[in-house]
Amino acid sequence: MAAMRLTVNITKWQIFRLSIPIFFSNLAIPLVGIVDTGLMGHLENEKYLIATSISATFLTMIFWSFGFLRMGTVGLVSQALGKSDYRELVNIILRNILIAILIATLIIIFKPILMNILTQIFNTSAETKQFIDNYISIRIFSAPAELVIYVLVGFYLGIQRTSISSLLIIVLSLLNIIFSIYFVRELSLDVRGVALGTLIAGYLTVISFLIYTYYFIIVKFKVIPRFKIKALLNYKKIFKLLYINFNIFIRTILLTFSFFWITYLSSTLGEEFVAVNSILIHLVIISSFFLDAYAFSTEGIIGFSIGKKSEKMFLSCVKNSIILSFITGLVISFIFLLSVKEIIDLITDIEFLRYLSYKYAFWVIVIPPIASFCYQLDGIFIGATQTAEMRNSMILSVVVYITLSIFLVNEIHNYGIWFALIIFMILRASTLHFYFPKILKKLR
Repeated sequence: MAAMRLTVNITKWQIFRLSIPIFFSNLAIPLVGIVDTGLMGHLENEKYLIATSISATFLTMIFWSFGFLRMGTVGLVSQALGKSDYRELVNIILRNILIAILIATLIIIFKPILMNILTQIFNTSAETKQFIDNYISIRIFSAPAELVIYVLVGFYLGIQRTSISSLLIIVLSLLNIIFSIYFVRELSLDVRGVALGTLIAGYLTVISFLIYTYYFIIVKFKVIPRFKIKALLNYKKIFKLLYINFNIFIRTILLTFSFFWITYLSSTLGEEFVAVNSILIHLVIISSFFLDAYAFSTEGIIGFSIGKKSEKMFLSCVKNSIILSFITGLVISFIFLLSVKEIIDLITDIEFLRYLSYKYAFWVIVIPPIASFCYQLDGIFIGATQTAEMRNSMILSVVVYITLSIFLVNEIHNYGIWFALIIFMILRASTLHFYFPKILKKLR
């Protein structure tokens, strides 16, 4: 799909059209988690599923904590595009790739410390701990590939080439699924198989798309990407980048911790609740990635409208994207209402896990329309690079969420985890809405 010609009035159809390829790519992301969970859920020992859930969630929390590599890239690239500053646009990408590689190297170096932290948090059996170590010892080496992919996705979203960013994620996810199935089913590598599948898929994807992106930039912007130290180490540009990225880092690490907190609280109730909530949270993630399609597609439009100083374009994009997101949330809830048991049965054939999952499936059904508002507001604030407000909103929401979840789990057991999660979604939307007038000041 070619880049769309943006008009002052951003219609629902324009947003939907930009979001179509993102729908498919975002579906592929949780599909990997579901396939991995399904592969482990059909093995003879539930400890494979528990170990994969804990270790994958932990590493995802770490990698997603550096989501600013995508989000910061989108906002800055789209604003540079609005100003037609193509050389700076390329420099933004190169700076973030360098930062991604540096961060990934540090993650790998500190692997023993990360493992020690994980061991202290979760009180699991010796067998489960061994499976966790097997997974992390392989998957952690995918960090450079996964973090550079964040930058590439952010670049293509920022220039409204959503079809290319989507293709990247689809290729990554399909390769991941194919390799994981082969390593687990054919080579009997259990948790090591799903970790190795992610590792190989990541490097094959990032190498292919780095080559493609190099030539794309030359053809599209008539600029040859070069690592010119003087241009990349511009003091003011780096300070702005670090300020934006640091705020997003704080916001994202708190957000990912909030989902990791679910796994931790589940472990305090028993290992079986880690498995059950892992199954259900994958369904929540499916809905979030669908709804995030609108957020992702509007990030670039929001940044472009601010670069152009067009308040009319900005407001029409905000209004129509929120309406589309809410309606889609209702549709997802209806689909879950009709098929949630069948989906659970596909993920695991362990009867007691199925029974417990059915018991709590109601929460998965009601979350999508409620969560749609905070997802969409995230996209608006990312495109506007209002990252300090995102940080403050998340700090307040997480503090209330953590406090409330501890109380609710003590009072109503596993129901408390899910009730607290819904309140968390409402708090995120409410606090971001409070800061919304600050974005309008940029347009006046």
